[in-house]
Amino acid sequence: MLKYFLILLSLTAPLISQGAFFDVTINEIAWMGTISSANDEWIELYNNTSSVINLDDWVLKASDGTPEIKLVGGIPANGFFLLERTDDTTVPDVAADLIYKGALGNNGEDLKLFDSSGNLIDETNFSDSWPAGDNTTKQTMERIASAWQTSQSPGGTPKNGNSSGSQASPSTPVPVLTTPSPLLTPQVIPEETYPAGVVFNEILPSPEGSDTTEEWIEIYNQNGFEIDLSDWKIEDTTGKTTPYLFPAGTKIPQNGFLVLKRPETKITLNNDGDGLNLFSPSKEKKDAVSYEKAPLGQSYNLTSKGWTWSSKLTPGALNIISTKETKQVTPKPSPNDETFVIDLSSEKETAAVAAAATNIPRKWFPFLIAIPLAVVSAGLILFLKKSLL
Repeated sequence: MLKYFLILLSLTAPLISQGAFFDVTINEIAWMGTISSANDEWIELYNNTSSVINLDDWVLKASDGTPEIKLVGGIPANGFFLLERTDDTTVPDVAADLIYKGALGNNGEDLKLFDSSGNLIDETNFSDSWPAGDNTTKQTMERIASAWQTSQSPGGTPKNGNSSGSQASPSTPVPVLTTPSPLLTPQVIPEETYPAGVVFNEILPSPEGSDTTEEWIEIYNQNGFEIDLSDWKIEDTTGKTTPYLFPAGTKIPQNGFLVLKRPETKITLNNDGDGLNLFSPSKEKKDAVSYEKAPLGQSYNLTSKGWTWSSKLTPGALNIISTKETKQVTPKPSPNDETFVIDLSSEKETAAVAAAATNIPRKWFPFLIAIPLAVVSAGLILFLKKSLL
């Protein structure tokens, strides 16, 4: 048993010395700047181990590419590493360990910390919005265990233990730790699954009126039950993309429609071509649609054969496609698409066949009359000949 333990220890030793996952964490973020200036942003790292960790060639970067910070130096055991933006005057009376360039977005960032071997050490995936911090009061975003809180005071606690948080009661003060407690192992929560069958059904990129006020997107629930769309997201794919997050409590009824207008979503549907993606809260893509140049005053409709343009706009109702328009169908991108179309082509074909059938007797009518007359005439002639003889 001791032999196997020593082998296991030898395999894990490199990870311990280099800083395995959660050894170094992103501990506090002043994404909103300070009272002095919104540009005075800073980020604090924390070493959860009892050993100094060399940060040379480590990288802290946002998924959108700004900022991207190459780290140098060491972080002391159970200590902090302070990164200040632009210069060392960002945090008065607290020396920066590293100066960097590049602004943090006020609407959120996905920050990732990589070690010198390119291993992901820590991540704060908040691309949609920051979970804590206050841009008005300049209270920072502090880490507590596996969650985040807004700091108790403006300016936060750079290179010091995180506060008890802004929710603490003033009459019952909570002692401020000189160093944060080691982070707890994150609780593994089963990922919630979200149903399929919520699809794009009709979109209007180029209305006859103002694009700003009259563009809209329609989605349809193919399921026989109501679906809660809270925190689902629609995002366009071309040019400046604008995500739309469904508000809490948004629901779409069974086999029902939901029409979203541009003033609500802020999504611009480009007339010369664009696309839309629908994501569940688990970031799983549930549906997608794309189009090329949009005709004026026509909507893009889902049919049994794919997508097609139609001059008959039907927001909140079944799509209506004429026979002529079904010839312009673009194949469906997904087998999950449903048919919501009145296709008049079969009716037209049936009518044509019926008309043709009606014309047959009229066309052959003279021949049908002539044949019996010829037979009768021949018989009369033969009879007369015999009578004369």
